[in-house]
Amino acid sequence: MTLGDIHLIKDGDVLVVHLSGEIDMSNAEQIGTRILESTPNEAMGIVLDFAAVRYLDSAGIYVVFGMRDRLRARGQTLSIVIPPASPVHDALRLAGVNAETVETVEEGVRTVRSDEPAAF
Repeated sequence: MTLGDIHLIKDGDVLVVHLSGEIDMSNAEQIGTRILESTPNEAMGIVLDFAAVRYLDSAGIYVVFGMRDRLRARGQTLSIVIPPASPVHDALRLAGVNAETVETVEEGVRTVRSDEPAAF
């Protein structure tokens, strides 16, 4: 089992977070906290790139929803990158989450900058 790893990249006024590995109850809260603590107040928002994530459990899904709510309270946007064939896409669908997401980081950055967040 490869636990989740994150790589943060600042793209001007957007924080791009590349996630990889597995996100579950053992690391989800820590990952969410690190991302939020790394997000400057002046950032327009975050792009979460789940393309390299092989597993996401309910704890990870819960953290994503909490992150979305905290960012909204700060006036920031969350965009989520999930390719259609990704296991994360299936995890969200099976959990009953009707999520409209983007397929590339570039689309995610445009979404954040346009202030038209993907519905989640």
